[in-house]
Amino acid sequence: MSNWKEHYRNNQVSFKEAASLVKSGDFVGIALGVGACTPPMYEAILDRHEELTGVVISDTVQLRPTRLYDPEFMGNLLGRIEYCPAFGLSTIRNINSTRIPDFLPITAQDLGDKMAANADVFIAMVTPPNSKGYVNLGLTNFYTMDTIRKGRAKGKLRVVIAEVNEFMPIVLGDNWMHVSEFDCFIEHNSPIPTFSRSKPTEIEKAIAAHVLDLINDGDTIQMGIGGIPEAVVCGLQGKHDLGVTTEMFPIGLPKLVEQGIVTNACKPRHRGVTLATMCLGDQDLYDYISENPSCEFYPSSYTNSPIMLAQYPNLTAINMAVMVDLSGQICSEGWGHRMISGSGGQLDFMLGAYWSEGGKGITLLSAARQQPDGSLSSSIMPEMPIGTPITVPRAYAHYVVTKYGVADLKYKSRRQRAQALIEIAHPDLRGELRKSLQKNFYPGLGAATSNITAGEMP
Repeated sequence: MSNWKEHYRNNQVSFKEAASLVKSGDFVGIALGVGACTPPMYEAILDRHEELTGVVISDTVQLRPTRLYDPEFMGNLLGRIEYCPAFGLSTIRNINSTRIPDFLPITAQDLGDKMAANADVFIAMVTPPNSKGYVNLGLTNFYTMDTIRKGRAKGKLRVVIAEVNEFMPIVLGDNWMHVSEFDCFIEHNSPIPTFSRSKPTEIEKAIAAHVLDLINDGDTIQMGIGGIPEAVVCGLQGKHDLGVTTEMFPIGLPKLVEQGIVTNACKPRHRGVTLATMCLGDQDLYDYISENPSCEFYPSSYTNSPIMLAQYPNLTAINMAVMVDLSGQICSEGWGHRMISGSGGQLDFMLGAYWSEGGKGITLLSAARQQPDGSLSSSIMPEMPIGTPITVPRAYAHYVVTKYGVADLKYKSRRQRAQALIEIAHPDLRGELRKSLQKNFYPGLGAATSNITAGEMP
């Protein structure tokens, strides 16, 4: 588009004008986390609740407060404007507990495709255009580029709104889009949310210590969100020539590069480059990755593709879970029918690590949770509560790590898995798990099974 400046100038609008483009029956997709629009955009749409019907708003990694996450407010809007996240943080657990929102099941790898199939309107935050008419997607590519381009190709996506923010860092890679791909622009400069690494707890340090024994020099690593993965980052001193191909940049990346721990020198693809699709971190991390040729963003359909990931030897994927059952099924999303977060990229990376030569899929787990009455509840379960979503099928489970040790499940039978998991369960809760193992994984006691005794059970 030779007259891109005119297109940009003529299509600048206010939040209210942008919100007026939403029609009844529309599905409104919003970019992830720090790449999402700011609250004034959400509020401008919600302000139209009396005139709209059948509107659905979908977002992921909710960082900025808005009435969309208020159960009392949204409870009065059913049938008019409804909420359907595809991944949730603690910021929406309150409204999730009411079952007012719906939920869009996804993996990070296919989220762009699923959003493109649904969205009539899509909103994302971008940088101001450069001299050639390109905006940068900044700290969140993830599903933004795929949603816009695939949505247009499908003929489904009608309106694309860019909130233009000069505070958004420029991140290199396949992270540029031309202004002609957007229908309107809201110039609104606002600080980018920052996050600092929390100090690891003693339990997190204990779990991290076991994980560090599984990481070898030259491995390519991926780490998910959470205190335990960050504790692993803190403990990587002494490792050499690690590579990073991940969904989200680890907060400690600049120091790991400075210390020569991360060099990306052994990767067969994107050698010398840390590859990701999003970033949540502190200002130091944002400054480090800004216009840094050694850091690149791509859509999650690429960074999280198991086919691509399997081409990295010794891919080590490290993610947290809510619970694991005795057969090795892994849940990281919810409890029963109550959603806590979502699958994100965990299954993508577990599959990639499974097919990677020398790959390791590592699931991090707090062995027990303390209940309100002070009692302990095991995170290693005889079976999942009814309705619980399975994030990683048991066939792809590999290492499960608690503070009590490491269970390697990959080549084990169901009974062997259960025995290994019981060994890393909380010591006070192993007895009940052994009873469940005997009851559910072995035939009933009788003449045919007289040689199986409680004393022989693990």
